Amino acid sequence: MLSIPLFLLLWQWVSASGVVSSRLFPPPTEVISAFGRWYDSGQFWGDVQVSLTRVGIGFFFGSVIGILVGILTGRVRLAANLLSPIFGLLRPIPPIAFVPLVILWFGLSETGKYFLVFWGVFFVVWMSAHHGVRKVDPLYIRVAQCLGTPRSKMLTNILLPGAIPYIIVGLRTAVSISFYTLVAAEIAGTFSGIFYRIDVSQQNMQIGQAMAGLLVLGVISLIADRLFYYLSRRVDWSAS
Repeated sequence: MLSIPLFLLLWQWVSASGVVSSRLFPPPTEVISAFGRWYDSGQFWGDVQVSLTRVGIGFFFGSVIGILVGILTGRVRLAANLLSPIFGLLRPIPPIAFVPLVILWFGLSETGKYFLVFWGVFFVVWMSAHHGVRKVDPLYIRVAQCLGTPRSKMLTNILLPGAIPYIIVGLRTAVSISFYTLVAAEIAGTFSGIFYRIDVSQQNMQIGQAMAGLLVLGVISLIADRLFYYLSRRVDWSAS
């Protein structure tokens, strides 16, 4: 209850005291005013909708494909030997490094934005699913095989439930990463979105609006993280 008000008071004091330039580091009151102008302009909800669509589509495909490939490499040694070295090479490349190529490959279309978010999400989810499957107790697998459990049931009844805790952690991490990669996605040529608005504000020296955009991005990311956490706690994974 105290941390945020104290933070805002400290911010207001630093900006008003002259320690730093109030033009480059505007006080919270100016940031709130800039947010109000952004909201009243009618652009706010459009920017939020566009950014959330990019995050949602990239997160969905990155998560689904990451889980499927993670289960494959975690269960099939040949697939792990073939794909893991390649993924180990590609995984450290940050999405923002692909921006010039994405513009060449996809132009200014939305597909390039989805690809960048997908890139950031896929490797995190793949790694969590891969390690989750590898951590399943081999005794459970041997017992299931002795009982004649078919391969299709082995996946749904043994491997996936055992890997779920790891996958959930990976998905929650990927929620935050999807918002990080949104920044790279909206650098790759766009005319709407939260970070696009931040970039335009910075170019026009509208620092208050740029900081308002940063706060909006942080709040939405926090809400998405807490919502995912709440839903993951509510779902009865043991039923699967």
